[in-house]
Amino acid sequence: MTDTPTILVFDSGLGGLTVLREVVAARSDARYVYVADDAFFPYGHHSEDEIIARVVPLMGELIGTHDPDLVVIACNTASTLVLSHLRAAYSVPFVGTVPAIKPACAQSKTRRVSVLGTKGTVKREYTRALIRDFAQGCEVTLVGSPELASLAEAALGGNPVSDGDILTELKPCFVGDPEDAGARTDTVVLACTHYPLLLDRLRKLAPWPVDWIDPAPAIARRVSDLLGPKAGDLVQTGAEMIFTSNRAHGLGPALTPFFGGRLLA
Repeated sequence: MTDTPTILVFDSGLGGLTVLREVVAARSDARYVYVADDAFFPYGHHSEDEIIARVVPLMGELIGTHDPDLVVIACNTASTLVLSHLRAAYSVPFVGTVPAIKPACAQSKTRRVSVLGTKGTVKREYTRALIRDFAQGCEVTLVGSPELASLAEAALGGNPVSDGDILTELKPCFVGDPEDAGARTDTVVLACTHYPLLLDRLRKLAPWPVDWIDPAPAIARRVSDLLGPKAGDLVQTGAEMIFTSNRAHGLGPALTPFFGGRLLA
């Protein structure tokens, strides 16, 4: 491992910035390359075979260009489909993002947990296997949101997004008697990395308080473990953001917090 490791963070769009933010906080010594596959966004609108055929060769090109020490697949849809193919094809370590069903069910007091993800993620056998293995007797409600990822991207870009549109996507997560705190959903898994971009509004619009489970901190810990100890207290200021459509991001200061104050190349 080099003294200044390069970490490539990959997502279909801007949702992976929520994972990047935690990884940067854990590994200030790294250089970062963030790749948004916006030319194929949203992944939920494509078939499983199309996503695999897209991501595997694209990742080969990115590895060849940027020579990362580690790759984070900061996308639940891509992780549940493509991780095994990537690990078979390339020797670089990969860290994926999968629905945090195990910790959510372990902490739920009412034994009612909802998984809020894209329509693709919630229908995957991978997700259902996580429920079979880790539900621990919880009633798990799968909610496939068709629009919330796009709403999150719009909001980050400074475009107006109505409370009503967000609530439409969110409301199916809330199951049980609204008047009985012991007989209703108490935990919601954010099974799409875009959703934490809207977390403040999700909390505000929720019919009742719940715990929101964001996997990003656990991903950051896993990345740090794989990289090993920091070589020193060096803070690397370099970072690069790439859109596969080749468009300019045009987001300016909105991106700075996610990159830990780094200047984008």
